[in-house]
Amino acid sequence: MTKQTKQFLADLINSISPSGYEGPVAKVWKAEADTFAAKVWTDTHGNSHAIVNPGGSPCVMFAGHYDEIGFQISYIDDKGYLWIQALGGWDPQIAQGQRVQIMTKKGVVRGVIGKVAIHMQTPEQRKKVSEIKDLWVDIGAKDTKDAEKMVEVGDPLVIASGFDELKNGIVVGRAFDNRAGAFVVLEAAKQLAKLNPKAEIHAVATAQEEIGLRGATTAAYGIDPDIAIAVDMTFATDHPNMGEAMKRENLIELGKGPVLTRGPNINAKLFELLVKTAKTEKIPYQINAEPRGTGTDANALQLNRAGVTTALVSIPLRYMHSPCELISLTDLEEAAKLLAKTVATITPRTNFVPF
Repeated sequence: MTKQTKQFLADLINSISPSGYEGPVAKVWKAEADTFAAKVWTDTHGNSHAIVNPGGSPCVMFAGHYDEIGFQISYIDDKGYLWIQALGGWDPQIAQGQRVQIMTKKGVVRGVIGKVAIHMQTPEQRKKVSEIKDLWVDIGAKDTKDAEKMVEVGDPLVIASGFDELKNGIVVGRAFDNRAGAFVVLEAAKQLAKLNPKAEIHAVATAQEEIGLRGATTAAYGIDPDIAIAVDMTFATDHPNMGEAMKRENLIELGKGPVLTRGPNINAKLFELLVKTAKTEKIPYQINAEPRGTGTDANALQLNRAGVTTALVSIPLRYMHSPCELISLTDLEEAAKLLAKTVATITPRTNFVPF
């Protein structure tokens, strides 16, 4: 991965953009899209679009959501402490004791998520898992009036943990779920811009996935694609303490390539085309069985209008919905290549009727 491409990825990760407040990450994504796409814009829902080969056929949509989990200020008490509600799915044990960044009209305000120290808890309190409603944010305010000079009810916030590199091509960050997917769909579109595809390609960074696949639903309705491929994260299971879960989950490893989902949410012929392309191009891949609708944009895409030929390509990720999500850079590169090379083979005559 080039230095410039890696910086684009880092800028995506470092953006403060929880569900419904995707403006900062949209700015980064669109600036990159403007370097090659025929048209770039953001719709009224907050999805950002980039088109390659307008007028081509069939219409192919890539979707990777760029929102992240976070919190929202719901109350400011008389001492100036901020009480919060979750934006997306949180493990409360991860939230407590974290530094946070609050997005306000005046800029970023920093704070910490507070909790009663363990020394001051009763034995019964120590046995209980804290809930989000029991946690507060401390911004160092003197009282309500002082706090309200800095923040407002409704301001969103995220954990203050940005992009960093570990060893062996492993990177860590707060929002790889799913900024990595938004990165992949744009990189795939950029490659396709050089491959003379027959298809018209819509790369879409979708909004509000973490609160119900909302952006993919509206974007797909507007585009009305013939074919759609969602890119999201999936659980890497190559770490300790999986135990009994390994009887229910597939073995998915970092650095072993993108993950192709197989199941009712996926068009069988599009799945086979992805596999065939991976073998032809010598792209490593893994397979994940999913016997129901997935909890990803692929579910919304497949069910759009009268139904869409849909696939899901996922990036293995450790420690999902935490400030230290881990992925492999090579998995990102291979995923983008797989999307681009697969779509480059699709023509108006390619038949995806499953049987």
